[in-house]
Amino acid sequence: MADFYQNGVVTTLHNITRRSADELDYELNSFARFRRLGLVLPSLYSELQGDALEKIIQELQPVNYLNRIIIGLDRANEDQYNHAKEYFGRLPQEHHILWNDGPRLTEIHGMLANEGLAPTEPGKGRNVWYCFGYVLARGDLDGVALHDCDIVTYKRELLSRLIYPIAHPQFNYAFAKGFYARAGSDNNMNGRAARLFVTPLIRALKRVCGQSDYLDYLDTFRYPLCGEMALRTGTLADMRIPSDWGLEIGILSEMNRNYSTNRICQVDIADIYDHKHQKLSANDQTTGLSRMTLDIALALFRKLATQGVIFSPESFRSVKATYLRIALDLIETYANDARMNGLAIDRHKEERAVEVFAENILDAGVRFLDAPKEAAYIPSWRRVVSAIPDIFEKLVAAVEADNKSP
Repeated sequence: MADFYQNGVVTTLHNITRRSADELDYELNSFARFRRLGLVLPSLYSELQGDALEKIIQELQPVNYLNRIIIGLDRANEDQYNHAKEYFGRLPQEHHILWNDGPRLTEIHGMLANEGLAPTEPGKGRNVWYCFGYVLARGDLDGVALHDCDIVTYKRELLSRLIYPIAHPQFNYAFAKGFYARAGSDNNMNGRAARLFVTPLIRALKRVCGQSDYLDYLDTFRYPLCGEMALRTGTLADMRIPSDWGLEIGILSEMNRNYSTNRICQVDIADIYDHKHQKLSANDQTTGLSRMTLDIALALFRKLATQGVIFSPESFRSVKATYLRIALDLIETYANDARMNGLAIDRHKEERAVEVFAENILDAGVRFLDAPKEAAYIPSWRRVVSAIPDIFEKLVAAVEADNKSP
C-alpha cells in the first residue's frame, strides 16, 4: 500500500484506500458533463495479434466517460488497416483510426516535409504527435489520456486513475504522469531503463552540471519513462517532442517549460504493471534498450543545453564515470528491495546493463557534439498551423475519409 508522503516539487497522488473502478468511474461519468475526455492509443499493427491489446479492448468497452478514442496505427498495409477497423469496431465509444501509412496521411506527411515541419523518423513519438494534432483539429475534447497498447496487466482502473486528476472540475492539473511498480507476472524486478539508467543519469548530471531546477523536477518522478499520462488539450499546441525513445522525457521537459509545477502531478495507477520487455541489444545501438538509452541521453543533453549548460568531451567522461558509480550503488539497493519482496533479480545482468548504458552515455555525448544541426524535436502544432493554416481541416478530412472507406 502506498503512503501519503510527498517528495519533490510536484504533487504525488497515491493509491491509499484502493477505491474500486466502479466508484472511480461513477465520479468520472459526472465529471464528463463538464470536461469532454478522450483516449489516445498509439499502436503497431503487430499488437493486434497479441493478448495485451485484446485485454485492453475488453476492459475499455464498459467505459462511458470517454467521448472519443483515437488510435494511431503504424506499420499497416491496406488489408491490415481494414482488419484494424474491424478489430477496433467492437469499441462502443466513438473512435477514429489514424492510418499513418495510408496514402492520405502519407500525402499530408509529405506536405509537412516540404515545409520542413514533418517528423524526421517513424516511431511512437511521430505517432503520438499526429494523434495530438488530430485531437487539436477536432477541437472538442478538454483532456486526453495516453497509454501504450502492450500492457499485459491492464485493468480499466489504470485509465480511471490516470485521467482523474485532469478530469476533476475542481483540480487545476494540466498534466498527470502515471507511475507504478515494475514487478509483473514474471516475479522479476523490471524497469531496467528507468532504474539503472534514467535515475542514476539524472543524479550524475546534477553532480557534474551543478544545481538545476530542471533536474530536481525530473528526479521527483517515480517512473519518468512511464508511457501513461493525461493532458489537458490546451497543453498540446505548443508542445515540441522528440520522435524517438526520448518521447516521455521530452513531454516531461515541455510541461516543465510551459507550466508551473503546481499544474503537474504524478499518480499511482497500478499495483503491478507488465508489458513487452525490450532486449538489452548490447552490440546494436539501433534497437532495444541500447537504442532507447541513447535517445534518452540525447534528449537530456539537448534540454540542458537550452538552459545554458556547456558540454565538452571531458564533461561527458565525468558524467559517465559519475553515472557508473551511482548506478552500481543502486544495484545493491534494488537487490535488497527485491529480496525483501520475494522478487528475482540477476546481479550479473544488472551490472552488464549498466556497463552498456555507460558506454551509450559517451556515444550520445559524441553524437551531441558532432551533430549540432541535427533536428532535435518535432515542431509544435502551433507552428504547423502558422505555416499551413488549413492543416487541421486536411487532417480531419483525411482521417474521416479513411475511416469511411470500405
